[in-house]
Amino acid sequence: MSHYVRSTIIGSLAVPIWGTFAVLVTLTENRIPPFQMLAMTFFIAFSVMMTHWLYHGHLGFEFIRQRKLAWMIGVGGLFGYHLFFFIAMANAPAVEASLLNYLWPLLIVLFSSLLPGEQLALRHVLGALLALFGCWLLITGQGDGTKNGFEMQYLPGYIAGVIAAVLWGAYSVSSRLVKEVPTGAVGWYCLATSILATLCHIAFEQTIWPNGWIQWLGVLGLGLGPVGVSFFLWDRGIKHGNLQLLGVFAYGAPLISTVLLVLAGESPYSHNLLLSCLAITFGALIAGWQKRHRFHNA
Repeated sequence: MSHYVRSTIIGSLAVPIWGTFAVLVTLTENRIPPFQMLAMTFFIAFSVMMTHWLYHGHLGFEFIRQRKLAWMIGVGGLFGYHLFFFIAMANAPAVEASLLNYLWPLLIVLFSSLLPGEQLALRHVLGALLALFGCWLLITGQGDGTKNGFEMQYLPGYIAGVIAAVLWGAYSVSSRLVKEVPTGAVGWYCLATSILATLCHIAFEQTIWPNGWIQWLGVLGLGLGPVGVSFFLWDRGIKHGNLQLLGVFAYGAPLISTVLLVLAGESPYSHNLLLSCLAITFGALIAGWQKRHRFHNA
């Protein structure tokens, strides 16, 4: 198995882990301030990588020295994306916030067309339009009878969800520009993000600790999974694997996320929800479709 194929498979393993993101956030009941949540979960993520380093007999100091662009992409992407995702989850219904956030796989396909040797095709435009239609159904509730049009009280959450999607799509594609940076460096990005979030928390928020073991379980689960191991898997994939194919694979995450949220009672099932999810998912599939997905490094 080639390095290219192995990297694509490893990166795809992050997708089912991300599918648990929204339901784990709901376990915290959205009571923890966003900056505090970032500080806690990213410190856990750093601890995961530190455990890996210790297992291999070192402290990972060799991964610190990276060029400024790599640090800007790494810390900016991790900090910015998760900040806006937590804001979205706190200011809009969980399913809507989660699915709007999951526009990022489509954006990966679109943004990757800007990389050297790639170009924007008709399928990219058609896929984007279909996914945007799914978002319109999701937010307005048209044809479902469960909403009375656009709900302005959720506008900050809707906007935050879209911003999160743009940031993660940009992070995933721009990481290709620093693909020589080893995945171990992501551990230090996580620590830097935790420190930055701690400073912002001290300046702007009041500390609210998790109340009870369920909320602590949500924080720990986020730090170990969606904000932990998944980053290291994804970093390997987006730097050395098939980026557009990973963008298409990633649309398994909103399907998993939506099913888990419905099963957890965070949102009632509706035909509109199903149509929205299918439109966004098939939009990404159309955008990422190629006659043949060849596993070779162009």
